[in-house]
Amino acid sequence: MSVLIYMIPLALLIGIGWLCAFLWSIRGGQYEDMEGAANRILLDDENPPEN
Repeated sequence: MSVLIYMIPLALLIGIGWLCAFLWSIRGGQYEDMEGAANRILLDDENPPEN
């Protein structure tokens, strides 16, 4: 039972850490353009690389 004294605050700290990381990624624009990469892979390059 005494383990809960350590485990509950630790679980809350980890949860708050993940929430902060998620909010930081949203503010940083990580999820701005979800369709762009999927569409870019289908488009041909205008200038193909020269070998």
